[in-house]
Amino acid sequence: MQLSVVIPVFNEEESLVELHAQLEAVAAAHDYDLEIVFIDDGSTDDTWQVIDNLALRDPRVRGIRFRRNFGKAAALSAGFATIQSSIVMTMDGDLQDDPAEIPHFLARLGEGFDVVSGWKQVRHDPWHKVYPSRVFNWLVGRMTGVELHDHNCGMKCYRREVLKEVRLYGELHRFVPVLAAARGFKVGEIIVAHRPRKFGRSKYGVSRIVKGFLDLFTVWFLTGYGHRPQHALGTVGLVSFAIGLTGMVFLACMWVVTRMLPFVDAIHLHQTAMLYYALGALLLGGQLISIGFLAELITFHTGHGSDPFSVAERTNHLPAEESAAAGEPGSALDQPAIQEPSLPGRDAPARTDSSPNTLR
Repeated sequence: MQLSVVIPVFNEEESLVELHAQLEAVAAAHDYDLEIVFIDDGSTDDTWQVIDNLALRDPRVRGIRFRRNFGKAAALSAGFATIQSSIVMTMDGDLQDDPAEIPHFLARLGEGFDVVSGWKQVRHDPWHKVYPSRVFNWLVGRMTGVELHDHNCGMKCYRREVLKEVRLYGELHRFVPVLAAARGFKVGEIIVAHRPRKFGRSKYGVSRIVKGFLDLFTVWFLTGYGHRPQHALGTVGLVSFAIGLTGMVFLACMWVVTRMLPFVDAIHLHQTAMLYYALGALLLGGQLISIGFLAELITFHTGHGSDPFSVAERTNHLPAEESAAAGEPGSALDQPAIQEPSLPGRDAPARTDSSPNTLR
């Protein structure tokens, strides 16, 4: 079986030789045709020298070096752009992810899944990382419908077609299962071993929590309203506008009534707090609706390169020669250079499985 392993690294010089040896052992034990892609994300130690030496000794190792630290999503994108296999594993380079778990990922993928995410059920991390992560994972499941126990786990397995349709930028790497599910791919998970850190220290701090929640709202908007932004912005805008308009009408009626009835003290609108709340709601509603129209215009004029759907299969009844000449989807022109390895359940229709998954 052909398998690519993409590993972003940052200042991990001490762990890479041992990690490579463990990957070699797994590949030899299971007869994998292995490709290892290390992406040096702007390391300041001797990480690149270690990668270069490994590549000299082992032709299966490929290295990519960034000029500076661009982040994990950029590193994964660079690795995905160079892989040769149709099955891709991602993992961290700090030895906390165990390569011995790879066969379990492939077995789960063979059950008809397109993405398999790891779940570090027992974590060897400090409490200030574990508990916010649990809250974050629960919130992601509630907002997106993709209920995984550990969206932050770096150990994941993908079919190549998933990566062709999911675009990574910023820090959206942890949301690849969510983005894939939004395209109709089937997502599952398995429990994986999480080992204590052996070398160095964690590269993530408290700021990761804040960025993660902000990215969550971005993903929620992109997956739910990426091709119809007015549905989100316009709905909130209309509600706000309606509240403001109701308040203004009520105040206008009260102003007229208090001046028509001599036994009632007249109200002065400029002294009424409700006036300012109603004006604020009117302005906010009008702005959100206007922004929604602008977003729709931008989507209309720039969104032609991204289809709002994902095709799992096409019928093709033309002879092979005519199909290839016509450049029809599914013809010889569109066949990948490397054939998909035969996995059980591969022909099952791609769909989102957002319910709790069966775990090994």
